[in-house]
Amino acid sequence: MSDSDSDDYRVEEPVLAADDPMRAFIPTSFGKTTKEANIAAQIAQTRRQVEKPTPQKQKEPASDSDDSDSDDSESGDEDEAERFPVTHEMILKTHERAITSIALDPAGSRMLSGSLDGNVNFHDFASMTPTTLRAFKSVDPWETKKSASSDSHPIQHIEFSRHSGSVFLCVTAHPQAKIMSRDGGVVTEFIKGDMYLRDMHNTKGHVGEITTGTWHPLDQNLCVTAGSDSTLRIWDINNKRSQKDVIVFKSKAPGSAGRTRMTAVAWGVSSQGNSPVLVSAALDGSLVMYGGNGPFTRPAAEIKDAHRPDTWTGGIDISADGRMVVTRGGDGTIKLWDTRKFKQPLVKIDHPSTSDRYPMTNIKYSPDSRFIITGSASGHLHILNPANLRPEHVTPITPGIPLIAVDWHPKLNQILTAPPLHPAALEVMSRAPKKRHVDDDPSFTMDQSNLGISGDAIIAPGALSGQKRGGVSASGKSRDPYRPQVQQITPFMRSQPDEKHISENIPLSRMLHEDPREALLKYAEVAKKDPVFTGAWRTTQPVTQYAELSDEEAEGPEKKKVKR
Repeated sequence: MSDSDSDDYRVEEPVLAADDPMRAFIPTSFGKTTKEANIAAQIAQTRRQVEKPTPQKQKEPASDSDDSDSDDSESGDEDEAERFPVTHEMILKTHERAITSIALDPAGSRMLSGSLDGNVNFHDFASMTPTTLRAFKSVDPWETKKSASSDSHPIQHIEFSRHSGSVFLCVTAHPQAKIMSRDGGVVTEFIKGDMYLRDMHNTKGHVGEITTGTWHPLDQNLCVTAGSDSTLRIWDINNKRSQKDVIVFKSKAPGSAGRTRMTAVAWGVSSQGNSPVLVSAALDGSLVMYGGNGPFTRPAAEIKDAHRPDTWTGGIDISADGRMVVTRGGDGTIKLWDTRKFKQPLVKIDHPSTSDRYPMTNIKYSPDSRFIITGSASGHLHILNPANLRPEHVTPITPGIPLIAVDWHPKLNQILTAPPLHPAALEVMSRAPKKRHVDDDPSFTMDQSNLGISGDAIIAPGALSGQKRGGVSASGKSRDPYRPQVQQITPFMRSQPDEKHISENIPLSRMLHEDPREALLKYAEVAKKDPVFTGAWRTTQPVTQYAELSDEEAEGPEKKKVKR
């Protein structure tokens, strides 16, 4: 064949019929292909489908005017739903028991959820995709001090600091609150008070269970906790050995002996803007208000019968301008109060309470204080008008299951409810699903042979599913050859205090590592100025006299003493 004939040369391609089964095995394209995610379809899947009650049919045929009215009402309902961030939802099921508290950092990138199971789960919106709707970490605040027979303490309240969001306040059913980092580490653990002291002013911490707490609106180092010992304690997170201030509330209820439980607390800016205002509710039905910067010797205002006595008022919040306070009581009412005339409620409505099962049920203002949100015993989310407390919008979240915790984030403009957890749906669904890399599969990255594993491979404990051996032997050792041996905790070791326990709980234990001579000389000057043991004969103590040398003896050589 010559070169001139090569131009007319063509390769014949196989011709397949349209219904030929061989087409399933022939690729339509070559090279790397990418599959783009349909963001619009993902967001459409999160749109809430709320069932509306079907209208009853009338006997008489409806006229054209009735049709127009019905169309206007339907469009009005849609417009009303668009006013609030309730059109889309995304559900996270990360706890074994009911969720009692939720919190978001100021940036809106990290979310925390606390539950009755005693765990705090961490969720990161930045790394969350439609295929990874789960918590990336779960922390038990009392895991290190929990014995084998004791249970976890239920989470009462968690809240990020209002400024940086680097730490959060963790309140459990325990006399000690904790300040934890955003990654789950314990930064500060406040001290427990002496339960044998009657005067609560002299205790350095709570002597009863802490019910709730919150942060100072302006100072990022201050927080307040409310306890069942009838006190509010203000803490500096840099000092864990004692509270900064203690507020002892003396109940006037008959038979209370001056004590009651503090059930809720809120700390916000005042209406004048010069100092914060601190408002707290008690189990005896009282509502007290203090100046947020002290002194806290007596309340600025007190309402004795704000709610029915012996009912748990778990929800309380202050508006953004500090003028209004809203409370949700265990007596089945929601009341609105004015801080400038703190005597009678401005508005009062009936709202079924869930404090008998979940006393930590809250109520919150929206970020701009234009609305108030709270849950209900029937599982509905209620968005209320802050002027008259009438519902602006009611939507079902968990029908038949009480709605415990609600929150409205100012930056995301998303509402979170629990249970279940409804995080920022549009934020997460706008991302493509996460793809697994080939390196994530250890079977593709390790050199395996018929004899086992090559010497160059690095094996992590439990990395190979085929080599796992479950259970333990009769001697207590694990049957898995790659699992490290766990140290056995004997009853004798369990009863011995460790070095950390001694340094934190035994006074003056650090003096064991000090030099005795330096420790005594440190107090020599103090003992000279303020003698404690020799103060009784300080005025009658003889003065020590020393022989003084004359000037001649000081200048010249020593002379013999003259005999007399």
